[in-house]
Amino acid sequence: MSTFYFFSGGIAALSGIAYLFRSWRSLYLATSIPSILFLFFVLIPFVSESPRWYLIRGKTGLAMKTMRRIAELNGNILPEDGVTLAIDEDANGKTGNESAAEEEEEIAGGSIVDVLRSPLMRIRLLLAVSINFFCSIVYYGLSLNVVNLGTNIYLSVFLNAVAEMPAFLLTAILLDRYGRKPLAIGTQWFSGGFCLVGGLIKAFGVGKTVRMACSVMGIFGMAGTYNLLFIYTVELFPTVVRNAALGCATQAAQMGAILAPVVVVLGERVPFLVFGVCGIVGGVLAFLLPETLNRPLYDTMAGIEEGEGNA
Repeated sequence: MSTFYFFSGGIAALSGIAYLFRSWRSLYLATSIPSILFLFFVLIPFVSESPRWYLIRGKTGLAMKTMRRIAELNGNILPEDGVTLAIDEDANGKTGNESAAEEEEEIAGGSIVDVLRSPLMRIRLLLAVSINFFCSIVYYGLSLNVVNLGTNIYLSVFLNAVAEMPAFLLTAILLDRYGRKPLAIGTQWFSGGFCLVGGLIKAFGVGKTVRMACSVMGIFGMAGTYNLLFIYTVELFPTVVRNAALGCATQAAQMGAILAPVVVVLGERVPFLVFGVCGIVGGVLAFLLPETLNRPLYDTMAGIEEGEGNA
């Protein structure tokens, strides 16, 4: 969840960079150079592959090399002799290749087909996909809708980005106190309500400022939804199909991001109304999902169907 702060910080910084580089060509160059510097001076020198990834593929030497480097960075020393790494299957006498084969078989055993075969999982997937889709339309749509506010576009983008940060903080604080479901409903309705108000106001005089405030509050609410949606979606599905289900939900979110610019070009007031309806509908759909706070994370399809059936 903490990575979202950097995302919003990048958008806030982008508004300042865009103000300095008004040409899209110079803006492209200005935003690309930091990525290249990050690749060569941070990513390649300091980011390594996971030791577990090496282990399950039988590359114990590379795994040990990575662990020694981690120990060195932490001010510790990992002895050269007498210390080795092993996953549970290796410790029980299985080879690395056998462990890798079994793990790959287990991962391959859970697919989106298995989700669709289960009535319980099928309904959850449909709801998760729909909520992610509507949430994405509102989130990215409000970010792009600054062109329809009639205010300073650089200031509007900056305020939208800054408004997301307290939303992330509040979501992280309240997530384990009130649960995933109430927050998912409340944040979407909060955002949808302000979007509907913004759609009813004309961009004239003080109305411009009110509409900008509605946009800021709308993205504040939907940023909170986005912050908890990944955790909520992951907890709805068992381990064996979790990646497949999360992939579908993420793909739905990307489809919403693709549709958002189409909504923005509909005019001055219609986009706000569309975003408001999407937020309200998303909150209604969240009513149909179960609460996952303090619930066990199941590993198999049979386990979750048995556990949720008895609940």
